[in-house]
Amino acid sequence: MASGKAGPLAGAVLDAVGQAIAGGAYAPGDRLTLRGLEAEFGVSRTVAREAMRALEQLGMVESSRRVGLTVLPMERWAVFDPAVIAWRLRGEKSRAAQLRTLNELRVAIEPLAARHCAEHASEADRAEILRLAGELCKLDAHPSPKVGAELEVDLQFHTAILRGSRNEMFNALAPSLLAIFKGKSIFGSAKRDPVAGTAQLHLELARAIADSRADTAEALSRRILDHNRK
Repeated sequence: MASGKAGPLAGAVLDAVGQAIAGGAYAPGDRLTLRGLEAEFGVSRTVAREAMRALEQLGMVESSRRVGLTVLPMERWAVFDPAVIAWRLRGEKSRAAQLRTLNELRVAIEPLAARHCAEHASEADRAEILRLAGELCKLDAHPSPKVGAELEVDLQFHTAILRGSRNEMFNALAPSLLAIFKGKSIFGSAKRDPVAGTAQLHLELARAIADSRADTAEALSRRILDHNRK
């Protein structure tokens, strides 16, 4: 995956311009200049260039000596990069499409990851998944006063399954796949609480993984995803 990291000042420019591109304020083919960015954000040429290099690494702009910086179409973007996902989730025009594609990606990958986890996870992985499922059930019965407690444990639960699948590519996709939880929590939806109504299903999934019941684990993962797709 590409990296959109930059220094503090360049990071602020990167975040603002990246958000504008992802949210549709700039269209493919639109042009930017370092001089224009310097003036708009009150930064040096070095800072503006650093931010644009980060955007180039994300495939969102392309530089040319003759035309400056050209905004590229989404087909060129590093769409799995967490920064790009976050920008798309923050944009009112781009949010729905990003949530939809993240949902579709999860449905395609997570049930298979649960199957592989039931087949290949270590005993330590299985124990941790059971522990996290138990914690989710406790939080479902007695919600924490701490904002985001349920979300954090749910993220850990699904990440543990992706890791336990022993598929390094599934594991590497975890930040992208699970960004949908944060997107729904921050921006709201009918399923804002990622666990509501599914705590018991999470526990059943954890037990299926612990018992190496691959078919059941895959089916339960799909049931959880179907419940939370809206």
